Amino acid sequence: MRTIAEFEAAARQRLDPVHYDYFAGGAQEEITVAENESAFRKLRLLPRVLRGSDKRDLSIELLGTPSSMPILVAPTAFHRLAHADGELATARAAARAGTIMIVSMAATTAIEDIAAAAREVAPDPGLWFQLYLQPDLEFTEAIVRRAEHAGVKAFVVTVDSPVLGRRERDDRNDFHDLPSGLVVENLRNIGENRSGGNTSHVREIVMSAGLNWDHIAWLRSKTKLPVLIKGVLHAEDARLAVHHGVAGIVVSNHGGRQLDTVPATIDVLPEIAAAVGGAIPVLLDGGIRRGTDVVKALALGADAVGVGRPVVWGLAAGGREGVTQVLDLLRDDFDQALAMCGGRHPADLTPDQVRR
Repeated sequence: MRTIAEFEAAARQRLDPVHYDYFAGGAQEEITVAENESAFRKLRLLPRVLRGSDKRDLSIELLGTPSSMPILVAPTAFHRLAHADGELATARAAARAGTIMIVSMAATTAIEDIAAAAREVAPDPGLWFQLYLQPDLEFTEAIVRRAEHAGVKAFVVTVDSPVLGRRERDDRNDFHDLPSGLVVENLRNIGENRSGGNTSHVREIVMSAGLNWDHIAWLRSKTKLPVLIKGVLHAEDARLAVHHGVAGIVVSNHGGRQLDTVPATIDVLPEIAAAVGGAIPVLLDGGIRRGTDVVKALALGADAVGVGRPVVWGLAAGGREGVTQVLDLLRDDFDQALAMCGGRHPADLTPDQVRR
């Protein structure tokens, strides 16, 4: 398979149709889901020539975490719906690729086991942890400590989910809970010894409409690790993030899964990058399917991009090897596009190389 679309087609054949709809679907009419991809296709690249660089260096460092390329594994839930090995396979593939995996709080594998799987491949893997701040702050702090103990290097707080988006495919399929035998393992026996107690005690993730900047300050006071916020679409929120000492932001619309008809992330990126002014790293997810998409995002101000659904398609199509193939495909595609645009390093890309 040579394209992400081919991996998706293979995944669709192998997945339960209800589970395929869960991964592929978005909020309401899925306008934003479609526009995340189509917005990239509307952009045109303007390459530079005669720059004399026959070798590229794709590596970057984000908040002290090195990555072999500016393509990260975005947080996505429920990997064991896609493949029996679930997040273990994804973690091994990400470690093999030398890139950062942002582990979802809603993983179907415990963070300790994900970290152990990654360390089978790389001694010091780049693992970050995506977090929904819970109204019960004591409970939230226990999750933070658990993730820290597992060895994560940063926290990525999802801030675009005051309530759960209405996903009409899931409503039609009556898919609102994991099948028997699968749970959100990171919420099992929080604050208890994992080897004892009631092993069926699993808390539910609670969305909180009361989340505000004070909660971000609280989290920053509870950990020495960098805290990023994920779900920024408005430039003023980006400016506030810098003001409030956030370590980085992720320009994201939750893959179109929360509020439909919000803009594609690539369309708001330039304004957000300008608002941040290089003070903190800016990441982007949503719609990345080609190396040219990565080039466009970096040229317009992103320091790195995250891929979510493509990783799930690779996982469903072929487990660890499928994820490895997807990451290698995107790496090779980006490397070629970077060379064609006259770049040696991701930082060489500039806004004047993208036209609408």
